Amino acid sequence: MRPRRRFSGPPERPQGPQERINDAIRVPQVRLIDEDGSQIGVKKTDDAREYAYGKGLDLVEVAAQADPPVARVMDYGKYRYEQEQKAKLARKHQVSVNVKEIKLRPKIGIHDYNTKKGHVERFLNQRAKVKVTIMFRGREQSHPERGRDLLMRLAEDVKEIGQVESPPLQDGRNMVMLLGPTKNAGVTRDAKAEDQERSKEAVQADRNGEGAAPPRDAEPQPREEVAEA
Repeated sequence: MRPRRRFSGPPERPQGPQERINDAIRVPQVRLIDEDGSQIGVKKTDDAREYAYGKGLDLVEVAAQADPPVARVMDYGKYRYEQEQKAKLARKHQVSVNVKEIKLRPKIGIHDYNTKKGHVERFLNQRAKVKVTIMFRGREQSHPERGRDLLMRLAEDVKEIGQVESPPLQDGRNMVMLLGPTKNAGVTRDAKAEDQERSKEAVQADRNGEGAAPPRDAEPQPREEVAEA
């Protein structure tokens, strides 16, 4: 009677397709690989399984499409735990790319332009990429240079926090440009917020009748005794 073994590591979580292990391997024979990676050779599945059990480990099918299938001796609980940790680490280092879109017209007014530019600056300060689209209608399509000039003007206005990752390109009736955040994106906004906070604190201090602390040179000195002649 085979003794029960305890798996090391946390309990297994079925996520997607998993390898067949131990009694789930139904093929008559397998090409066996030892725990250290050495080739043992083709063995009957029952013999390979008993070989793994004798070491207190599992028999894991790692290449089911091979002829015969390849099975390896390993601690399956530990193996699954390491795979989950690698997957978590990979997800942690993944950078999600957020792309916002702003649409403009070639004959946009100055007020609307400044509003749209403010949106672009806000998106860039949030470390998001911005897809700027110029929409042409009717005869406007015969003057694509106007849309290109408008896009380059916008890129120049936000060059401190945004850089052109994809230059203006014609896409049917539209013209598209992609802006990406620079290293300064978000830094300028934080500096402005800090200045505003300092201004509020100064105003609050004035209202409370509290002035700035006098410099050290202006501190009152002890009275000196003057001897009369």
